[in-house]
Amino acid sequence: MKKFGKILMVLAIAAVFIGTFAYLFRRSQPKEIQYQELVPETGSISKSTVVTGKIQPRDEVNVKPQINGIVAELYKKAGETVQQNEVIAKLKVIPDMSSLSSAQSRLRLSEMNLKQAQINYDREKALYDQKLVSAEEFEKVSQALQQAKEEKAVSQETLEIVRDGVSSSNKSGSTTLVRSTISGLILDIPVKVGNSVTMSNTFNDGTTIATVANMDDLIFDGNIDETEVGRLHVGLPVRISVGALQDVHFDAALEYIAPKATESGGTNLFEIKASVKVPAGITIRSGYSANAEIVLQEAHDVVTVAESAIQWEGDSTFVYVMDGGTWNKRVVETGLSDGVNIEVRSGLAAGEKVRGPQIITNTK
Repeated sequence: MKKFGKILMVLAIAAVFIGTFAYLFRRSQPKEIQYQELVPETGSISKSTVVTGKIQPRDEVNVKPQINGIVAELYKKAGETVQQNEVIAKLKVIPDMSSLSSAQSRLRLSEMNLKQAQINYDREKALYDQKLVSAEEFEKVSQALQQAKEEKAVSQETLEIVRDGVSSSNKSGSTTLVRSTISGLILDIPVKVGNSVTMSNTFNDGTTIATVANMDDLIFDGNIDETEVGRLHVGLPVRISVGALQDVHFDAALEYIAPKATESGGTNLFEIKASVKVPAGITIRSGYSANAEIVLQEAHDVVTVAESAIQWEGDSTFVYVMDGGTWNKRVVETGLSDGVNIEVRSGLAAGEKVRGPQIITNTK
């Protein structure tokens, strides 16, 4: 039994040794390298760039008051439509004390002038009736009276406007009524009833009562890098995608390229704008983030192949083509690339077999 056990142990050791040797021998043998086979096709290829930006209305205006005051009433709210000259809010006037004092002083002076002009007229009228003064002299006094009356009326109207924001002779043109300057959608009303508002002047922009925009005329506004702006021109087709609206795309046309760059983070960027055509039934909100895909170059009915099949040597490009069961090197002329496929202008025909990247197999 002991002898038999020794024989079994020797045989086991020999089997392990032989198996290890065979495994190492197989691993040491060179394996045949396999490559993917690619077939060139005839088709179209384009190179595009994607620009980030926003969808904005072309016409967006801030409606501001014509006087200083307090918001007494609001007739509209954000999201509602408004027509040009339609009233959005009503203000309660807070008169400027200096202007009010000046208007009151002007009215008192005009009343004094009118009183004196009336006295002069009455005196001249009596003399004229007695034919003691000429018609020319009487006409001058009559004209002075009419001018004094007009001055009083103007002074009275000025005081009413300063004090009340509206005159009795022109209530329809009241400056206390804030009217929309365009027709469109109210995007925002940043004030509330009771808020103080100021008119626009040399020293400040004034308080915005409402922001109104025409949402039927939208544009894409974005910035493109200086390395790509040279390939753009007005009229290029643009494809717009909005992040808030999945699987929805709009057509647009490039209509503006800024003549001057702005620097951002050390990069020169040029502003671009494109008119957006929104399909019926789709609601777009001002300020939506969007991407614009712009086709910079394109070629049609050309031979294309995966760019991974192209190899470079200096200034030359070549591929390996299957010919007679072997891969033969062939020089080709390449053209436009979209980053995945590349145009082959000469040296390769559609349907030929081209060597692609090496197939990596699991060696474990």
